[in-house]
Amino acid sequence: MKINLLKLRELPILLVLVGISLIITVVNPSFATLENFLDLLKGNLTLAIMSLGMLLVILTGGIDVSVASVITAVTVITGFFLIRVSSNIFLALTVACLAGTALGFINGCFISRLKIPPIVATLGTMSIILGIVLYKTNGNWITGIPGDFINFGRLTVFNVTLKSGRVIGFPVQGFMLILAIVLTWFILKKTVIGRGIYAIGGNLESAERMGFKSARILTFVYSYEGFLIGLAAVSHTSIMRQVDPNAFLGFEMQVIAAVVLGGASTLGGTGSVLGTLLGVAIFCVINNGLILMKIPTFWQKIVVGIIIVGSIAIDMTQKQRAERKQIRVDVEQA
Repeated sequence: MKINLLKLRELPILLVLVGISLIITVVNPSFATLENFLDLLKGNLTLAIMSLGMLLVILTGGIDVSVASVITAVTVITGFFLIRVSSNIFLALTVACLAGTALGFINGCFISRLKIPPIVATLGTMSIILGIVLYKTNGNWITGIPGDFINFGRLTVFNVTLKSGRVIGFPVQGFMLILAIVLTWFILKKTVIGRGIYAIGGNLESAERMGFKSARILTFVYSYEGFLIGLAAVSHTSIMRQVDPNAFLGFEMQVIAAVVLGGASTLGGTGSVLGTLLGVAIFCVINNGLILMKIPTFWQKIVVGIIIVGSIAIDMTQKQRAERKQIRVDVEQA
């Protein structure tokens, strides 16, 4: 199957990514090295996996500001499980995904069954979950992660040896991202649920008239997002080798910004897996570039704010233009 790059909807995002990368490379050539790219990948796996979950939520026209609290809770649960029960990676992964799915399911029920607006429901669960986590941990780090799990987190494949003698390779946690990519793409492109997600984001009432069960689909979306957060929690814990209950403060804004930067409409109905991955890449490249160019890190927060506000403004402008065009057509036909 041939892919025409010129017709690719994500082409503008790809060009932006290439342009930013070239600028940073000119300023600091160390950016365009295999070592830096692998470090970037490993450092942003959590963001990439969580962004794929957020993509489905935004496609339905919703928003989830509880993701930072949810992954904090799941990492704490995972840490306690590893220390007190078992260091088996598969058991830890199962526990983390079940915990994340359960918390996502709660969000989904509030939104789909009780009809609470997504921003209100997830804002409430964010506060509740964070409060419980801080009560259980007192804000203290969880250390003493078993050696077996730590050794797993250090595994790499396709290793190469640099001139400096350092051995680098593809991190084993990257396979969790690959799993998340394949699952998310399959759901959106090959299933009825995927078509329903786009339909609900386009127009909820029309989607229900077409036969899509919006309550079931929304519950699935938030549960699936929780499942991916479980994957991200295990990935993060295996890389950091400890659990910091305060590590994800404000992280929800980065997740939302990455998805929006990848072309997903905050109004719902528009977005793709490829676009989201490119958005994550741009977000990571910008942050890494600011560091390499020795620009103060507070600019990162400013950039995130500009991305979110600018993207929403563009979405609203496009929606207003489409509505005016539709009104004009209806008048002419009348």
